[in-house]
Amino acid sequence: MPRITVPRDVYFGRGCLDALKTLPGKKAFIVIGGGSVKRSGLLDKATSYLKEAGFETYLFEGVENDPSIETVRKGAAAMEEFGPDWIVPIGGGSPIDAAKTMWVVYEHPDIDIYDINPFNMPPLRKKAQFLAIPTTSGTGSEVTNASVICDYATGIKFGVAGFEIIPDIAILDPEATDSMPQKLTAHTGLDALTHATESYVAKFASPFTDAQSFYAAKMIFDTLPAAYAGDQGAREAMHYAQCLAGMAFSSSMLGISHAMAHKTGGMFEAGHIPHGLANSIYLPYVIQYNAKDPGAKKKYVELAKYVGVTGADDDALVAGYVEKVRALASSLGTPKSLKEYGIPEAEWNAKVEEIAVNAMTDSLVISNPRDIDTPTMQKVLQYIYEGKDIDF
Repeated sequence: MPRITVPRDVYFGRGCLDALKTLPGKKAFIVIGGGSVKRSGLLDKATSYLKEAGFETYLFEGVENDPSIETVRKGAAAMEEFGPDWIVPIGGGSPIDAAKTMWVVYEHPDIDIYDINPFNMPPLRKKAQFLAIPTTSGTGSEVTNASVICDYATGIKFGVAGFEIIPDIAILDPEATDSMPQKLTAHTGLDALTHATESYVAKFASPFTDAQSFYAAKMIFDTLPAAYAGDQGAREAMHYAQCLAGMAFSSSMLGISHAMAHKTGGMFEAGHIPHGLANSIYLPYVIQYNAKDPGAKKKYVELAKYVGVTGADDDALVAGYVEKVRALASSLGTPKSLKEYGIPEAEWNAKVEEIAVNAMTDSLVISNPRDIDTPTMQKVLQYIYEGKDIDF
């Protein structure tokens, strides 16, 4: 049944972190990644606000950039011992995603993480509620029904999804993004653009998600370059744009750009490909592939016109949108192909078939507007590796 689900409350505006002072409860389990949240002073500020509200706090730190199953299990065990009534991740998508899955295991200790999906998501909130504070502007995890976890034994990311894990509260304080490095600003911003674009053409898109995707895409094109350059007003706009895109894809789902990004992130010896960077490479080729579907083509044309692309006909408008995406990514220092990124050809040739097979198992293949099979997925991947425009 079609549905739209978003957090009960979304606080926004500079300084809105002080909403923590009004939170009811007794114990808050804080989840963070590395030391940047500490160095920026954000952790101390959030903790002091929670203590002012009467909370006892527990800090769980060290969540990886691609959170592992082991970290999730360790966090859930710590939750079980501490007994929080609020779970409060602070950081980028990784600590928020990890905390979501920890939450499920905390409330249902016997569940197998691999079995958690939209059709097998148990009810939550018997033990705790969830409040997310994002410090990056891209993942939208603070408002979504998805969590991405990595199985390091296989190098594959997999999704844990279901409307139950949508946070109860999101706090979008732009001050939390002030110290975000340029490269992270670029990667997360391009991830948000992929969310906006893929959610707009996804099979499960609706008038509700279309409005969010549409406006988010324009905001991102208009403000990401200035945010990358450090403009605070643009950073604030990006923080809201990525949240809108997150709300959209949480209900509409995404497509094969994300399916491929999930399955290539940890596959190569040179190290993982950052998720947003992978999507910035894949998205133009995915648009070219999907635009062969008449319904998707019509929506790409609408999106192209809205963001200022001009063209003599629909084909020219779609091509213009592809070039606008590529121009933005290039201006932020991202490569056009996986070969340009630096993946050795021999390693690519040895793994591309496995990546295609794995990508086809991703749930987001279902919502892609144009159907695809494994041989075609491998062909798309090969074109992306070589930097060849897709014409099939």
